[in-house]
Amino acid sequence: MMPTQDRPRLDPATARAVIDPQSYAEWDGLLDTFDHIRTTMPVAWVEPTEAAGEGPVHPPFWLVTRYDDVMRMSKDNATFLNNPHSVVFSLTEGIEFAKALTGGSEHMVASLVTFDAPIHMKYRKLTQEWFMPKNLRGVEDEIRGIAHAAVDRLLAGGGEADFVKTVSAPYPLHVVMQILGVPEEDEPRMLTLTQQMFGGSDEDLNQSGMKDLPVEAITQLVAGAVKDFEAYFAKLTAERRANPTADVASTIANAVVDGEPLNDRDMMGYYIILAAAGHDTTSASTAGAMLALAQDAEQWARVRADRSLLPGIVEEAIRWTTPVQHFMRTAAEDTEVGGQAIAKGDWLMMNYVAANHDPAHFDDPRRFDAARSPNRHLAFGAGAHQCLGLHLARLEMRILFEALLDRIETVELAGEPARSKSTFVGGLKTLPLRFTAA
Repeated sequence: MMPTQDRPRLDPATARAVIDPQSYAEWDGLLDTFDHIRTTMPVAWVEPTEAAGEGPVHPPFWLVTRYDDVMRMSKDNATFLNNPHSVVFSLTEGIEFAKALTGGSEHMVASLVTFDAPIHMKYRKLTQEWFMPKNLRGVEDEIRGIAHAAVDRLLAGGGEADFVKTVSAPYPLHVVMQILGVPEEDEPRMLTLTQQMFGGSDEDLNQSGMKDLPVEAITQLVAGAVKDFEAYFAKLTAERRANPTADVASTIANAVVDGEPLNDRDMMGYYIILAAAGHDTTSASTAGAMLALAQDAEQWARVRADRSLLPGIVEEAIRWTTPVQHFMRTAAEDTEVGGQAIAKGDWLMMNYVAANHDPAHFDDPRRFDAARSPNRHLAFGAGAHQCLGLHLARLEMRILFEALLDRIETVELAGEPARSKSTFVGGLKTLPLRFTAA
């Protein structure tokens, strides 16, 4: 294998941009960065620059930016593992904190996204049927009611509102919590904890009100959110074991794998991944779709007149927004990616933002193209770890936009949108709109 010193390295400024949450809030500049990396060094070694006092401390990793390479890695779950190293990029301080908290694991939360075969599929099958199209047809009317209630809130704003706070954050949250079995009065708590866990670097989402929190403070915030989640779902587990109902929480609380009930850590991780990832990502895609339509009055009018365009708008919004911005993998053996030698044990970042904006696969990738076909993006991942809730996400978005298009005549931006500062799950945190009712 290639000696470490001979690996193609990103320069310090570019390496910092790749891992800086602020970069992901400045979307066009981030895409410029990935275009440059993809062209000059598509599989690049990223080292910490703290030796020169220039950046945070983190383990070195390979950054993978081309669509074809990320797709191949996503499908090869034997060579590219979700364990033993963190499946999400973390600074060294955060990794060490997780290991101390968990007794050795780099994962603060043990969930479907941290498991490899064969345990991964055994756990996935516990709830997989819940999220298949056949089962979702049974809750479609309920989702439609939730969507119309969301549009009611929007219209109550009198012609102007922040779409994220009014619609795209609470709507998918309510849908997922209804399926999971969390009472409506507890949904604000679920939203707050999700934002703290995924948006710990963003002062508006972590609710600290402070910019540039030190790494230690961010880590403590995330850990606190995880502990609060666990306390909540421990209580819900006890309730569902005593009195099972027809919800996903009852399925998880009473699940058996290989003849044994789930241990507490795995059970809490299952709840958390469904409760948090199940709505925050759809919220981001929904806001992304509305941003694109608000910027294009002609396209809004066109889809109002022809709803057959709606599935294309939904799919393109998911690609264009790419809410889950990366996942990490660990090489199980010596291998290669894009012609670059990779050593056993190396850590790799599959950057979905870069892959979903690869011009070799998507023509004019920064353009929102509702007619883009085919549109086999990587926003849901691929292979065995493809997003469990992808059918629900598409259904939620379609139903919501049907309601919006029925009841809103025109829509435009009423201010400058803002994106969250996050390297992992990202998207708009504000989207000010001006609209007229139909």
